[in-house]
Amino acid sequence: MARGAAGRAAASGGLMPGERRDAVAEQNVSTDAADTMTYQVATDVRALRAFVSAGALARGLPAERVELLTLAVSELATNTLQHTTGGGWVRLWVEPGQLFCDVVDHGPTRTFGRSMPAADAVRGRGLAIVEQVCDEVAVLSRAGETVVRIRLSL
Repeated sequence: MARGAAGRAAASGGLMPGERRDAVAEQNVSTDAADTMTYQVATDVRALRAFVSAGALARGLPAERVELLTLAVSELATNTLQHTTGGGWVRLWVEPGQLFCDVVDHGPTRTFGRSMPAADAVRGRGLAIVEQVCDEVAVLSRAGETVVRIRLSL
């Protein structure tokens, strides 16, 4: 299984959990090359999963990695719907050899670098799962928005 940026960087002596990864964080998005979908309520998440899966496959992400991306986006969108108001939106695009996805909402900044909760815990796995299945994760805050940007190698 792929390890998230914080876990991989900490293991290699690089960044510590929760620190920003500039390669992902500073990626500029060409609005012409990005597809976007909004979501407002829990029933939108099914369509969001289909949107992410189809877009990732069309951009060349291998099928097994599409499942990981879809899981990560689903966890982030569910987090948005449970902990913020107003829903959010997802933007998906590709750069040479890399697929990027932003999950944007108006909630507080997420903290990554957490360990997986105990097996008997009822909640708290979503962000840990995202870090485990994506190659890199960054959190950006700007003008009333929080952006969780994830990257997977093609």
